[in-house]
Amino acid sequence: MAGEVSLDRDHSDYILVRDTIRFISERWRDQPELETIAAAVGTDAGHLHRLFTRWAGLTPKAFVQALTLDEARRMLDQSSSILDTAYEVGLSGPGRLHDLFVTHEAMSPGAYKARGAGVTIAYGFHNSPFGTALVMATDRGLAGIAFADPGEEQKAFRDMSARWPAATYVQDEVVTAPYARQVFDPTVWSQDRPIRLVFIGSDFEVRVWETLLRIPLGKATTYSDIARHIGNPNAARAVGSAVGRNPLSFVVPCHRVLGREGDLCGYHWGLTRKKAILGWETGLARRLGSAEVERG
Repeated sequence: MAGEVSLDRDHSDYILVRDTIRFISERWRDQPELETIAAAVGTDAGHLHRLFTRWAGLTPKAFVQALTLDEARRMLDQSSSILDTAYEVGLSGPGRLHDLFVTHEAMSPGAYKARGAGVTIAYGFHNSPFGTALVMATDRGLAGIAFADPGEEQKAFRDMSARWPAATYVQDEVVTAPYARQVFDPTVWSQDRPIRLVFIGSDFEVRVWETLLRIPLGKATTYSDIARHIGNPNAARAVGSAVGRNPLSFVVPCHRVLGREGDLCGYHWGLTRKKAILGWETGLARRLGSAEVERG
């Protein structure tokens, strides 16, 4: 299938992009030249420039700046109004775009308290632009997304399955493959075919995750701002815990939450991957913004 071929290519590209981002993250203060970056990741400058620009929407040199603390702070320039505006106009994406065109529902409190008992979860491993993705689904919709570096797939599965230890797990890539493509291939995002999400968590966690869906593509907000929007302004620490337990990485954009001073903070699936996702989204937001301008 064409979609599978594209994801395979994206997966191999991600390995090189991941190593590039890791090198830049460690050496950005030195303002490394393209040739230096390319040599460090084992490729030539021309190939790296083309691949990275296509993948992230900006050049490696531009990405050096994009990953600095100043860039993170720039993302927060309007953080006090991002969620206010999103709630007011009912959008969770730029312009007419809803990031992934999602619909969602929460599993019953009883199912959560029973730690997943009576719930069957299909799971599968798939290539994605950010490494291997563990995709998990119930008969009601997408329930989990996690990431793993090569050789760490079972570690990711143990992490996710421990959240709902009483559930029944069945490995079935036939069930999860359509979700993987719908999540990671922007060309198939469609308002007419929304992704149905199933939240399995406490009432507080679900409220936090629902708020995360309001953060627009290419923007960021803070833990304290989320706490304010769920009606508990003193719960920033608890919000941080709920963000860290988000079971639907990338789709529910916990990577768009930064510290009060713009620091990137942690990310359950690795800070390098968080930077990679933010860079990928920056490029996508620019391309989508240009397309909307052209359409008028």
